[in-house]
Amino acid sequence: MRRNPLSVLVMLVATSLLATQAGASNTALFARIDATAQDWLAISGAPSVSIAVVQDGSLAYARAYGDAELAPARPATTSTRYAIDSVSKEFTAAAVLMLVERGKLSLDDPIGKYIPDLGPASKPTLRQVLNHTSGIRDYWPQDFVFPAMQRPTSISGLIAEWVRCPLDFKPGTDWQYSNTGYVVAGAIVERVSGMGLFDFLQQHIFVPLRMERVTEDDTQPLPPGDAVGHTRQGLGPTRRAPKEAAGWLFGAAELAMTPSDLARWDISLIDRSLLKPASYEAELEPVTLKNGMKKDYGLGLDVEVVQGRMRIGHTGAGSGFLSSNRIWPPEKTAIIVFTNNDWADPDDLVDRIAFVVLAPDPVEARARAVFSQYQQGTLDRTLFTDNGNSLLTAGALADLKDSLGPLGPPVLIVLEHEGRRGGMITRVWKILCHSQRLRAVERGYPDGKLEQFLVTQLNN
Repeated sequence: MRRNPLSVLVMLVATSLLATQAGASNTALFARIDATAQDWLAISGAPSVSIAVVQDGSLAYARAYGDAELAPARPATTSTRYAIDSVSKEFTAAAVLMLVERGKLSLDDPIGKYIPDLGPASKPTLRQVLNHTSGIRDYWPQDFVFPAMQRPTSISGLIAEWVRCPLDFKPGTDWQYSNTGYVVAGAIVERVSGMGLFDFLQQHIFVPLRMERVTEDDTQPLPPGDAVGHTRQGLGPTRRAPKEAAGWLFGAAELAMTPSDLARWDISLIDRSLLKPASYEAELEPVTLKNGMKKDYGLGLDVEVVQGRMRIGHTGAGSGFLSSNRIWPPEKTAIIVFTNNDWADPDDLVDRIAFVVLAPDPVEARARAVFSQYQQGTLDRTLFTDNGNSLLTAGALADLKDSLGPLGPPVLIVLEHEGRRGGMITRVWKILCHSQRLRAVERGYPDGKLEQFLVTQLNN
């Protein structure tokens, strides 16, 4: 029986990965994660980065790099807390779901049932507030602290200025990110539970999950010893970022913690151990607008399928801080990245770590193998059609080895685009080798045979 060359390659890659994991793989894996994080820190210019990795449903790795504060220099540690900003929305949504479980709320209640005199904003439901389809105007679309945010505010002040203004669209007809909606959700949690939002989260989430280093970042700056936010203009010098005044982050971006704390929350999402099954179903149901269009967002969580894998989580961005929380529930894996700057995207480091810790799907495994062969000047010719093999002469392979080999192993290979043309499947891959950016345009047939895998340099 003839075997599809792609199937053979996938079996070989899978066997190799299993054999590696069965031995002293953790040491080698952690060394690769460590090298990946240090490389990203050096390239990005971020003052520090702190990471945690969950594997097989357990916290497997945590480490901090760089300085939590630059002047005076103070190293970051795994105990250093960072503002997580909008990742906080995961917890505000969970608090609402807990009150739904207790019969105190319904996701389909209009918010006007709990907060009076909202005018047009009385009609959106709690569900629409949590999935950003309420139409309530966002009070912070800017990527900086504008003058009003340097003066303290309150829940009632935010509601009076932003919630009671006209809606941006009819509820359920569009999707528009709204921090204001999560202020409303947090206010409803407080009114219904009779507790402060942070106290509610502490009692019902942080203590049960042993998230011991969580604090709130709204009423006052983080205490000495925690991370300090940094900013810069263009490619200018790094400076201390201004802190948002008290009251502006409530419900939407009010928490600070360590990556290991957040990992314990992620493990509860993977295991579905804290909420009831119906709550998880509601939390992970992507938005469907009234016109039938879907959005990759549930209740306080991005809910996506990326390269065939389910991925959930959230990102955060505030003054001098960025965060990324990504979870692959079927693989029981999560990657958390916090950094104390506002320019170096932590999602980029998440992608690079995912490249290390997640086994590739068959299509990516083939791309990895072909690129590795190019770097070595060798080729499994069964992967290519006759046309493809005609291009890859001995001279071409020598050129590939001489030009790509010195770049070292790739730190990321990710699929950017897939389409069809001329009866073939076209895939465009982004390939990063440390600071060198490459693109590969792959064209092949549905039976797995490749017509081409052309690598070029990207200058941007």
